[in-house]
Amino acid sequence: MAQEEKVWNPPPKVENLFQSTSGNAFSGLNSPKSGHRTDQALVVGSAPVQLYSTLTPNSVKVCILLEELGVNYDANLISISKGDQFSSGFVEVNPNSKIPALVDKEGPGGKPITIFESASIMIYLAEKCNKFWFTDTRLKTEAMSWLFWQMSAQGPMTGNFGHFMVYAPDGKLEARDYGVARYGMEVQRLCSVLDNHLKDRQYMVNNEYSIVDMAIFPWFYQTRTGYVHKSGVSAKDFLSVDQYTNAIAWADRIAARPAVDRGRQVLKNGVAKPWLEGNKS
Repeated sequence: MAQEEKVWNPPPKVENLFQSTSGNAFSGLNSPKSGHRTDQALVVGSAPVQLYSTLTPNSVKVCILLEELGVNYDANLISISKGDQFSSGFVEVNPNSKIPALVDKEGPGGKPITIFESASIMIYLAEKCNKFWFTDTRLKTEAMSWLFWQMSAQGPMTGNFGHFMVYAPDGKLEARDYGVARYGMEVQRLCSVLDNHLKDRQYMVNNEYSIVDMAIFPWFYQTRTGYVHKSGVSAKDFLSVDQYTNAIAWADRIAARPAVDRGRQVLKNGVAKPWLEGNKS
């Protein structure tokens, strides 16, 4: 007698499904409700700009820009594994409870302003400092298109791939196969989009180094250096990242910049600016 094929049917509620499939390191942070879970004020340093984040590609984008601009800022650790993003102080800055978030004490009219979403932070800082951004309407429109591409496609798809590749529960074999295949193939397509665009180009828009390059770089860099499964299989090899030679040459140009090197270190191991710690006697 032939074995009956299993067919997936959704349970009555997503909560039922979540309870039966949880098990990864971050599942305890998931909740269907927004708002704060703990009462805790944010640390506020003396610098005009206060960054609240941890070391992730989305944070690195903003940190690179802060270093390139030479802005006086304090980097304050928000431990997402401990749930700091759900503290009352952080939720006041970002009601979506995601890092990074930023407070500029010297905002428009000299009054403090809070900004969340990494691309929004970058546009705000670039426009305020009048650097690494565009005033020409055509170039600005092209730059916005690539920023939205990064925020809506490159970042989320690469992050989803990384989750299934490295963090999903070991026992969920079929789910992991499906997730890694679906998102891995999409990450390859997005790398191909980037690689094709960078053919005969030094930088993403008008051959000028801008916040577009700073935003896209950390996630492509992650495919080259991050998401290593405990078996030793890396995203770089699994996705054949070496084939994207134009993107690699572009990324190497960016990585060679001193400000980019510093930006990639901000909040590493919880240390705000490790290169300053190393200079202490």
